Amino acid sequence: MKFKTTKPLILASASPRRKDLLSLLGAPFDVKTMEVDEHSVFGLSPAELVCNIAMEKGLQVAEHNQQAIVISADTMVFIDDEALGKPENAEMAKNHLRRLSGRTHTVITGVAIYFDDICSVFFEKTKVTFFTLSEEWISNYVASGDCFDKAGAYGIQTVGALMVEHVNGDYNNVVGLPIAGLYRELKHLELIEHVTAGARYDN
Repeated sequence: MKFKTTKPLILASASPRRKDLLSLLGAPFDVKTMEVDEHSVFGLSPAELVCNIAMEKGLQVAEHNQQAIVISADTMVFIDDEALGKPENAEMAKNHLRRLSGRTHTVITGVAIYFDDICSVFFEKTKVTFFTLSEEWISNYVASGDCFDKAGAYGIQTVGALMVEHVNGDYNNVVGLPIAGLYRELKHLELIEHVTAGARYDN
């Protein structure tokens, strides 16, 4: 199946994982990003925080591309309502994994869709339960480097999957983009349509 959008599509994220997931729609898109100081963004709840960051990530891109559909997203890991962001060093990564060991945490992705001077926002929550991790495992995983540039210091789509006992919710949300929810939101907003067999595909 392939889809086409009613306007040019832009992904306001350099994440290769989000690029791969958005590619599942089969609709062409460009990648354009702007720098955002995420530490200056606040929210009254975890969901509001990730949605606000997602909106900030897409805002400037949308302002410079007003004839396009701009999609931006932010994914964060929360435990005890505390955000575990991307680790700045190996010790922080180890501390994140110790917090997650043997427990259930929440992964929330906020998604912002900019079009026609409108911003539509939604979020997805997924519960992830880790096995109990030994110090040896934690040290070896951190030494592999897979923990860096990932919220919560792990990647569920890589060897980090070996730490996961159970996932309750959208797996792709943990990877970084709830693509099923995004498709449904685009469909609801009438921004995407199915390309039937034999139809011309110009977009």
